[in-house]
Amino acid sequence: MTGFFEEVKRRKVYRVAAAYIIAAGGIIQLASATFPAWELPNWALRLVILLVLVGFPIALILAWAFDITPQGIRTTSDTAALGTRRRRNVIMLIATGVIISAAAGFFLLPRVAAHKVDKSIAVLPFENLSDEKENAYFADGIQDDVLTNLSKISDLRVISRTSVMQYRGRPTNLREIGKALGVSNILEGSVRRSGNKVRVNVQLIDANTDEHLWASDYDRDLTDIFAIQSDLAGEIAKALQAKLSPSEKSQMSRKPTENGEAYLAFVQAHDLSCAFEDSVKLKQSEQLYQRAIDLDPNFALALARYSQLESWMLRTHEGTSEHREKARSFAERALQLQPDLPEAHLALGFSYYYGDNNYDAALREFEIAQRGLPNESEVYLAIGAIQRRQGKWAQSTANLEKAASLNPKDTWPLQNLAFNYQMQRNFDAANKTVDRALQINPQGIGLWEIKVKLAIAEKGDFSVYEQGVEKGKSFAISDEDRLKILGDHANLLLFQRKYQELLQLGQKFPDDAFKTVPGSLALKYFAIGIAKKNLGDDAAARSAFVKAKNILEEQLKQKPDDADLHVQLAKLLAWLGEKDAAIAEAQQATDLRPESKDAFEGPRITEGVAQVYAILGDNARAIELLDGLLSRPSEVTLQSLKLNPAWDPIRNDPGFQALFAKYAGKA
Repeated sequence: MTGFFEEVKRRKVYRVAAAYIIAAGGIIQLASATFPAWELPNWALRLVILLVLVGFPIALILAWAFDITPQGIRTTSDTAALGTRRRRNVIMLIATGVIISAAAGFFLLPRVAAHKVDKSIAVLPFENLSDEKENAYFADGIQDDVLTNLSKISDLRVISRTSVMQYRGRPTNLREIGKALGVSNILEGSVRRSGNKVRVNVQLIDANTDEHLWASDYDRDLTDIFAIQSDLAGEIAKALQAKLSPSEKSQMSRKPTENGEAYLAFVQAHDLSCAFEDSVKLKQSEQLYQRAIDLDPNFALALARYSQLESWMLRTHEGTSEHREKARSFAERALQLQPDLPEAHLALGFSYYYGDNNYDAALREFEIAQRGLPNESEVYLAIGAIQRRQGKWAQSTANLEKAASLNPKDTWPLQNLAFNYQMQRNFDAANKTVDRALQINPQGIGLWEIKVKLAIAEKGDFSVYEQGVEKGKSFAISDEDRLKILGDHANLLLFQRKYQELLQLGQKFPDDAFKTVPGSLALKYFAIGIAKKNLGDDAAARSAFVKAKNILEEQLKQKPDDADLHVQLAKLLAWLGEKDAAIAEAQQATDLRPESKDAFEGPRITEGVAQVYAILGDNARAIELLDGLLSRPSEVTLQSLKLNPAWDPIRNDPGFQALFAKYAGKA
């Protein structure tokens, strides 16, 4: 061993090793600093380090074998004895070099991987420092525009507005927020507006360490607000080492309008439009969007957002032809002005989806929008909603999971995801998904409705149903919520065949109590009719069914294409003994929403049609339809067949009983 170290010293290997280490350290430091600026991939730095490590044993071998002399590079004279000792020294030299390189590799390479920038970010609500507190919407507008610009960068992962707005005005423990939202970076800021002057202060913070990565102040005129937003997005992207495509740079630098008043109206309108279930605020939003486009008829983004609002109101509120026409015309005008505006393609997609049930056309537009809005949760949610109607369950579920990951504090993506699992009878995944949503909103009435349906469908468990109804009574705030809980309570009594209590519940509330929710009054009289029928009062049952029938016929004059109304009317006609009319209505419902066109809601119509045939005594047709529903994704399960009194007319039919043997363990 002593001889080996003497040879290393004589051959000046120590000097070469020290020089190599110093030079290698400089190379690695230089690469660490310059590669991110050149937008080189992370593996390029790891490759440099690997080459440096491999080169170290080679350098030692060369230093052992050669020497630099005044006459040039010469082979080092060998004074050691030949043979075993010489070979031993060379082997020890190589082993030493490999061990040192390996040790350095174990230390350096993980650190390089750890220094990879996590490009996930949440943009928290900006604090309004203006003297006029009504300018809070303006601060929200700037935050939303910055978030929108960032969300168009495909190299980033940006959390949606819905999930971050709950942190407005709350104490900011950034580490906890980062953990809750699943991001490593947080942007927070403040806005002060005085007349036409705007001051914006922002800071980008590492949510894992609380380290300030970047900060800046902007003092500009109101007319320069778009330049601030574009600069902000660009600086943040740079700080997070995100790559921007030419189209992304173009989108970020484009001014949506040159009219400051139009922009302020747009910001207010967008803020109000986020109150999805508040019809008063949505109408105010309509007025402000109209003002924005009146002030600037070329304001394409305002037209697109206005179109999307009209589609939403068509879907969930008034549902008039005027909303349908506005949604289509505004989206088309926006695309004429800016054919590459992703928000316009999103709006046109919703127009096709909610206005025409044209799923193929809607999906094409949503996919175009997704390329321009790679971080928009709503786009993935819309694509997933269309795909399940097309029977593409795996793709739909993947997109809904993506939507949930980009909007982790919103229950709506999770609720839709739970629907997917329920339809596929994956009850374990469905229950876990609903539980995730209930952790976010323990008082979500819609979530409890899903949970109780899952308990019935999977296990026939009434205890969860009873618990959900009681919880719902304490959570309900609006008239709509109270009517939902009333309907759930009625269904529970129906499933339990407590017809006297069901009758008392239906008679307890006057007709005026049902005016706020279209269709609920017809369901009241339908429930009364079922209760009276099973209590042996056929005349009173018929009277209740006739009232429900008249209500539905009036509603169908307003909504002739509503398949749910048609199938409900078909059931009433069946109970009234009007066989031909009932079958005609059932067929019309099927034609409006066939499963071949809609694999998500179509099965519900088919189940309703099966109930019509069961009431009419056509057992074979009812059982045939149920057989099909049990063989494919639907809400029908063996447990629901056991409990639902709708199947009592065919319960003793051998064909009905055979379904339980055929699908035991499957449905």
